[in-house]
Amino acid sequence: MTISAKSFEPRQVKNTLAKWLISVGGVSVLFTLVLIFAYLVWVVKPVFESASIEPLTNIETQTATNLAVGVDELKEITFNINTNGEINFYQLKANDTHQTGDLLLSEKLIPEQVTLLDVFTTNTNQYVLLTSDGLIRVIQPKFKANFVADIRTISPSVGYPLGEEPIVIDEDATSGSSLASSIFAFAMTEERAVVVALTNDNRLLKTSLIAEDDFNYDPEYSTEFQLIKDDVESLDFVEITPDLSMAIAVENNAVTIFDLSDEYDVPVKTVFNPVYESAADITSLALLSGSSSVLFGTSDGKVHQYFEVAGENGRSFQLIRSFDVSANETVAAIYPETYRKSFYTVTPTGNVGVYYTTSEAKLWQGKLLDNAEQPFAIAPRANGIVIGSGQSVELFSVHNEHPEVTWSALWQEVWYEGYPEPDYIWQSTSGSDDFEAKFSLVPISFGTMKAALYAMLFAVPIAISAAIYTAYFMPPVMRKTVKPTIELMEALPTVILGFLAGLWLAPLIEEFLPAVFLLSILLPFATFVTAFAWYKVPKKIKLILPEAFAPIILLPVLILAGLLAFEASPFIEDAMFGGDMRQYITNDLGINFDQRNALVVGIAMGFAVIPTIFSMAEDAIFSVPKHLTSGSLALGATQWQTLAKVVLLTASPGIFSAVMMGLGRAVGETMIVLMATGNTPVIDWSVFQGMRTLSANIAVEMPESEVGSSHYRILFLAAFVLFVFTFIFNTLAEFVRQRLREKYSSL
Repeated sequence: MTISAKSFEPRQVKNTLAKWLISVGGVSVLFTLVLIFAYLVWVVKPVFESASIEPLTNIETQTATNLAVGVDELKEITFNINTNGEINFYQLKANDTHQTGDLLLSEKLIPEQVTLLDVFTTNTNQYVLLTSDGLIRVIQPKFKANFVADIRTISPSVGYPLGEEPIVIDEDATSGSSLASSIFAFAMTEERAVVVALTNDNRLLKTSLIAEDDFNYDPEYSTEFQLIKDDVESLDFVEITPDLSMAIAVENNAVTIFDLSDEYDVPVKTVFNPVYESAADITSLALLSGSSSVLFGTSDGKVHQYFEVAGENGRSFQLIRSFDVSANETVAAIYPETYRKSFYTVTPTGNVGVYYTTSEAKLWQGKLLDNAEQPFAIAPRANGIVIGSGQSVELFSVHNEHPEVTWSALWQEVWYEGYPEPDYIWQSTSGSDDFEAKFSLVPISFGTMKAALYAMLFAVPIAISAAIYTAYFMPPVMRKTVKPTIELMEALPTVILGFLAGLWLAPLIEEFLPAVFLLSILLPFATFVTAFAWYKVPKKIKLILPEAFAPIILLPVLILAGLLAFEASPFIEDAMFGGDMRQYITNDLGINFDQRNALVVGIAMGFAVIPTIFSMAEDAIFSVPKHLTSGSLALGATQWQTLAKVVLLTASPGIFSAVMMGLGRAVGETMIVLMATGNTPVIDWSVFQGMRTLSANIAVEMPESEVGSSHYRILFLAAFVLFVFTFIFNTLAEFVRQRLREKYSSL
């Protein structure tokens, strides 16, 4: 019989088509993974970019010398306060009615007969004018947006938070006791304003302005005068915390903290010397946003950050970190940002540096000024700076979106304000405006590993044992029912398991905690006793029950053992744990107990992982060639010897792959850990403590994160870390599986 070559053509076409389709599918999967990887890198990349400062515009004010400068939030209008006591607003962005540099508004701030001595800037965009008559005036530039025919224009104005009348600081003022202009501090809240100032006759004063209602609605207030210290020999700097609780004064390198909260006195809270270990002097002082940290610039070109730390002897100021600004210049001035922990430094020659405290990052450094005496201001949104130079104002654009993010801040311990020591903290949001986001990925990465570990500790023994019994010992009739049933469990939505774990299993375990530990003893013991009893049963009786139904005998025994454990739980709790095992664990053992803890997660996620491991491991064991087992038995080996020496070794690549697939499932699980862990980002191996995982953290916080923010991009970084975790696990699994296959393929 002759077969034509043409009869093979359809088969060849099908084979070729299948080959190409499979190849295209495989390449598409790899290409998709590469695209995911590239997209994650693209979103995360901006958080690690360096800061940059670029000049935008320079305008000539053509007025007297500048004492203070500033800009609005949109960087469209700049203003200056000059030695004539005038404030002038200039248009920076061209529109229909104004060209760049046009004067929009000019207003006289002080009477003609009075001379403006100095201008002090506060962190709340308020400017304090100190005049030659020893009085002060507080102003606040305001900007109002108007829309006419869909065209936006901004109208500047000047507000007076404390009224237009000058404010008396020294009730005992005489012609010889006016204020010393360089030693002055001002801060205010909605209900109170406080001034700390040094007079020319060496008295340090505290003046409180107490609003009768609210400064926002009615600037009427009452004034209280207090003497802080008399005969002050030489005071270098003074600052008031924004919450009006403390005044920080520097005198001959000694820092004195005054308590401003007392209505009748101004006691000294503490005294310390930030430069006692060096020969340097304190050359500048500033308060970081949030009113907790104090920054000291020194003559040896360093900036030291101090804040209060709780200790055994109470709270005290401690050195937290230092920044090297310059090797051969002093730190002449420090300008902190309003809402972030960034600050700018200026040296006498005009070199400017940008730093972020928490991440200990040096973000930018370069020369922008001619000298340190030039007026310097940071834009309200920290996206620009304004520098005054004689009779001109120059605006710079600042690109510094993510200063708080560095590799060290993400993966190393960081000492945050208010904490007793450096720690790994994830806390991205808070109800306080002074809050500093904490973005350590260590707690949530640890939580991912912890959740996966406890899930695998629960799932692997059960799944592998069940796979061995089902594939090697179970009768074929029962296997046809049991295997599909367990595999069907994999289709159960994990949100249901998480719901049951959080609302039913967690309270049940908390109520019957002794029963949970008793089950780990009673269930194996009941299994052993039942098997031993069945072994002793006469053969005639065993033949009555079909072989396929023999394992069913164990089910009622296990149920009875479980019921016994729960019934005995209250008695054990009364006898051994004083009636409350949870309180015993917490109070006597000193172990924190969360209702939604690793034990709950291990059980719930273990049930989700068991079908995955069982199915693959059972297939691997069942696929061991029958001639290997038959040959082993024929040579005199028992079933258990054959299982241990032949079957498991031959199936080990598949079993290992099953375990690694289960681990990958556990690492990436979201809904169960989201609902059953308590979502507490802590580093604690305790089975009674909860955790927060990478996947749960992304699911919880991504809907609330601002697109493009540091929080948003770090969540993508967390996804990237999760991607890398699973990639590493799968790569190692494949490597080990290939080695096992090569080693035992000759069996």
